[in-house]
Amino acid sequence: MDTTPLLQVAGVSLEYVAGSRVVRATHRVSFDLHAGERLVLLGPSGCGKSSLLKAMGGFLAPREGHITLGGAPVTGPGPDRVMVFQEFDQLPPWKTVKHNVMFPLLASGRAGRAEAEQRALRVLQQVGLAHFADAHPHMLSGGMKQRVAIARALAMQPRILLMDEPFAALDALTRRRMQQELLALWAQVRCSLVFVTHSIEEALVVGHRIVLLSPHPGRVRAELHAHEFDLDSVGSPAFQAQAQRIHHLLFEETAQPETAAA
Repeated sequence: MDTTPLLQVAGVSLEYVAGSRVVRATHRVSFDLHAGERLVLLGPSGCGKSSLLKAMGGFLAPREGHITLGGAPVTGPGPDRVMVFQEFDQLPPWKTVKHNVMFPLLASGRAGRAEAEQRALRVLQQVGLAHFADAHPHMLSGGMKQRVAIARALAMQPRILLMDEPFAALDALTRRRMQQELLALWAQVRCSLVFVTHSIEEALVVGHRIVLLSPHPGRVRAELHAHEFDLDSVGSPAFQAQAQRIHHLLFEETAQPETAAA
């Protein structure tokens, strides 16, 4: 089996300008992503999770360190990496659901109209929205809009799907359903996934592996495996014990960095 990482983040420090100040968002962060893996970036607000996602997407250049995809430097955005955000207004309201999914395929030249329509209808079927292909976004619930955004990303057939707290604005029941649907969808397409969240429970449910980031500026505090957990294991003693361990690592100032652990 090929153990070469698909994506490598090596010693990445990210900065942004806030007024007259330069603020460091992350400090020398390193981790790998393997093909078909679900990786979660977990940490408190302000630890640079979203900034790292933008850097992996090619929208933010590292101040130091580098990011490679398939061994080649990431120097800008590309159709091999597609982002899904938490905002529900990311769908142009004048386009139907089907045309929202088709749009990036057509705009990027990745597919002609006939192929774009075929892909759109296929992924809408996968996310359970085939009957809403001709509806407009204002007719959909928040969870349904997120499914359209995920369908639009999957239609591009990316090597990596980058998700920035995509379910954070949903109510608890809808959020649980969307987690379930995401895992079922991943089982079909098996693309690599980087998922940003500040929820410990969500990280354990979604991730194969979790990268814990310390408070601002973000540093890697620990890496933990979560393969054994899913929605059915929430509330189990093992799940709760791992959640407590993660909480301790995230919020205890004296916690020391760890390597990957079971």
